[in-house]
This record gives sequence, C-alpha cells and structure tokens, in this order.
Amino acid sequence: MTAGTALRAVLGIALLTAMDAVIKGQMQHHPFIVALFMRFAAGGLCALIVLAVVRPKFPTRSSLIGNALRVPLVVLTAGSFFYSISVLPLAEALTLSFLAPVFVALLGGFLLKERLDGRIFQALGFGLLGMLVMVWPRLQGGVTGAELGVAAALFSAVSYAFNLILLRRIAVKEHPAVIVAFQNCGPALCLAIPAWLAFVPMTGQDLLAYLSAGLLGVAGHLMLTSAFARAAASRLAPIEYTALVWASLLGFAFFGEIPLWTTYAGAVLIVAGAVAVSRR
Repeated sequence: MTAGTALRAVLGIALLTAMDAVIKGQMQHHPFIVALFMRFAAGGLCALIVLAVVRPKFPTRSSLIGNALRVPLVVLTAGSFFYSISVLPLAEALTLSFLAPVFVALLGGFLLKERLDGRIFQALGFGLLGMLVMVWPRLQGGVTGAELGVAAALFSAVSYAFNLILLRRIAVKEHPAVIVAFQNCGPALCLAIPAWLAFVPMTGQDLLAYLSAGLLGVAGHLMLTSAFARAAASRLAPIEYTALVWASLLGFAFFGEIPLWTTYAGAVLIVAGAVAVSRR
C-alpha cells in the first residue's frame, strides 16, 4: 500500500466523521428517518453533479447488479449507525464501529481470498476484549436507550464489514463516482416514502447543513472508494481507527461530550489488534 493510498483513506475517514457530526446535530431537531433521508438526498444530489462532471463510462450489467445489491445494506448500515450516534457520544459510537475493520480482514480472506494468518485472529480477540471493556458501563441495569445504541453500533459494524467487502469487489472494476452515486441515490429512493410521512418544515440553515453533510459524505466516500480500488481490504482496515481522533474532537467541540475512560481503554485494545493485522 502506497503513502498516497493511505492518505486517501485517512482523509476519507476524516470527512465522513465530520458528516456524522453534522447529522448528529440535525437529529436533535428532526425525526431520525427524516435526517437519514436528507443525508442521502443531499449526498445523491452532490454525487449526480460529480457524475455529470467526470462522465465515466456506463456501468456493466454485473456492476449494476453489484451496486444495486449494496443499496439495502447501505440503508441498514447507515440507519443503525446514525441511531447509535443519536443516543451515544460520537466517540463511543465510532469506537464500537472499530470492530468492522477486523470483520473486514476476516471476510476479505473468506470472500476475496486475501491472505489470512494468525494475526488476524489475534486482532479479533483484542477487538472483542476491547469491546467488552468499553461497553461494560453501558450494560449495567435494564435495557435503555444507551444499551440499544450499543446494539445498533455493533449491528452497524457487522453490516459495514459486509458493505466494504462488496465495495472491494466492485471498486476494482467500477469508477468511484458511479459507486458513490448508487450508494447515495439508492438509499434516498428507499427512504423517500417513510421520510415524507414524518417530514417536518425546515429552515434554510437546516437545508445548508444537510447539503454540507452531502458534500462531506460524497467527498469521503470518493476518497475511500478510490483507496479500496488500490489496496487490499485487510491493509486499509486499520486506518478506520483514525476516526476516534476526529470523533473525540468534534464530539467535545460541538456537543460537549467527554467519553468514558473505558472508551479509550477499549480502543487501545482494538487498535493493538489492528497493528498486528497491518504488520502482516
């Protein structure tokens, strides 16, 4: 993996984390389903503009099928993740999603025939231990919004892993602009009717915020898609952990969130496993 590819992935993660912060702020004022729809609608608009500018060749039949299959998975991944950040601190939800790269490395071996060795299973062990350390304070007592947020974040991590594996299959053959257009316009169409039923009036500031989220999301996904077209999924997986830095800064700056010490303790364990994977 080259330095340029790694930089693309890091920048993509930073942009997507900033998008998460924008949507988290909007979910404090709008129904969850409306905020989720507006995120994809704004992203779809930006993606179509990019598509019109770069004018890639028309996708093949297999590409159309592969991109279409990702649409419901994108909806599930984004929906569960955005629910988690609506009830959990941004850094905590992002840290729970850190299990996704470990699953990516595993699935990359099973589905993409990428090389697996004992270090990937070591990373899985560290990741599971880190997850338990981090969520332990949330598991005390009955089922509350926080516990549901933890469950949603873990579900999103597994779904995201499958999403990235499908992306890896497509990214090596398809133009990034086509992929990003599908993963924004497709979910927007799926969510249009539920969002319309729950729709509430919006101000110009709200529309500007959603447009900003769309721009951040499209730019971030373009960077990530380009990186996954140039490197193995298991090699790029550890770069996902840079999201903790951005999430901690944005969560504190805009929401006054101070993560529990167990969040960072769990992250250390997970990242320790990621280091083992990256040095294979």
